Amino acid sequence: MTNKKLYVGNLPLSTEEHQLHSLFARDGRRVVSVKIFSDRKTGHSRGFAFVEMATAQDALGAIEALNGRDFMGRPLAIDQAREDTDKKPGHTSPGSRPGRHFRTRPISR
Repeated sequence: MTNKKLYVGNLPLSTEEHQLHSLFARDGRRVVSVKIFSDRKTGHSRGFAFVEMATAQDALGAIEALNGRDFMGRPLAIDQAREDTDKKPGHTSPGSRPGRHFRTRPISR
């Protein structure tokens, strides 16, 4: 395992980043960063996060110790984060493509 970034799923929606940081830092593991993802419109948690560990050994230790473990009433789903290989450079989601926006006036022909 060379990846130090972990995907953490099945999080309770009330989870805060400092809580995840404390959980992953137990047993001497070193946490570099924690990012809980939220809905852009509502700001509410989407129930998953990425945790970056200092070393691949810390990441492996976190997976072994915490995957499936109960956290605030829910079993955590932890795995190595994967690179998004499907995206092409410069590609954005369909709703945010350059040139796709609402017209402010009718087109005259």
